[in-house]
Amino acid sequence: MSQEKLVEVKGLKQYFKAGRKSIVKAVDGLNFDIYKGETFGLVGESGCGKSTTGRTIIKLYDATDGEVLFKGENVQGKKSKQELKKFNRQMQMIFQDPYSSLNPRMTVMDIIAEGIDVHGLAKNEKDRKNKVYELLETVGLNKEHATRYPHEFSGGQRQRLGIARALAVDPEFIIADEPISALDVSIQAQVVNLLKKLQAEKKLTYLFIAHDLSMVKYISDRTGVMYAGKLVELADSDELYKNAVHPYTKSLLSAIPLPDPDYERNRKRISYDPTNHDSSEEPEFREIRPRHWVLCTSKEFEQYKQDLAK
Repeated sequence: MSQEKLVEVKGLKQYFKAGRKSIVKAVDGLNFDIYKGETFGLVGESGCGKSTTGRTIIKLYDATDGEVLFKGENVQGKKSKQELKKFNRQMQMIFQDPYSSLNPRMTVMDIIAEGIDVHGLAKNEKDRKNKVYELLETVGLNKEHATRYPHEFSGGQRQRLGIARALAVDPEFIIADEPISALDVSIQAQVVNLLKKLQAEKKLTYLFIAHDLSMVKYISDRTGVMYAGKLVELADSDELYKNAVHPYTKSLLSAIPLPDPDYERNRKRISYDPTNHDSSEEPEFREIRPRHWVLCTSKEFEQYKQDLAK
């Protein structure tokens, strides 16, 4: 993994109004970096703010506060059409729902070629067609599919079309927002393996957002765990699985089923109680081991270090 920072998230906040007076803090002061060539996994249960984080990074939402730097430049500061166009070519998104993210009135040819047209990447009509055919083959489909419409494809095939559309402008960074959660289990591994293959071939960097910890471990180099808009733990994926420290991370890991009837019969779920923590001071993100960070107070930090030493 490169030590070059491609994306830097600094104090990112995304608040939404809910009614006249209340505010929802969907993302509440996130800090993390994504290095060139890596897959950074972001996990947590529904409503924790992980998808909002992805959408704010790619500027589908304007951030309430904080910064997102892409190759050292502030994404939130980009205002002109020309700046946004250049940025949009470098960063793309694969959406969760392959059914609603593709225009049902457009053919596959036009869906995939949309970015090619916007950025003027084809010399002529023949070049445009060839680029789309090549992209279809890259994602495991064939050129005969180009004349069809989205409703003629299965869920897994539609997600492959979404991947082809994201690749069409030759981006450096792709945000995959729960790209497999709407798919059958048998298809999920195929799509994840395709993403890994494309990353190796095209030197891509991913932010992989999901709630399935076992799949995130398989694809991600490092994993961040989100709860209620905050990052509670961050480590190399193997380290996080073997030595989870935060009670919320432990509760997520305890919920992962294994294909072992004896284990399943005796599996103990760990429930997380957010009120059961040290309230004597504001928790901070602290490095408990090299490259292993946890959100905790100084008292909790000492306790976690003792737990790891056992």
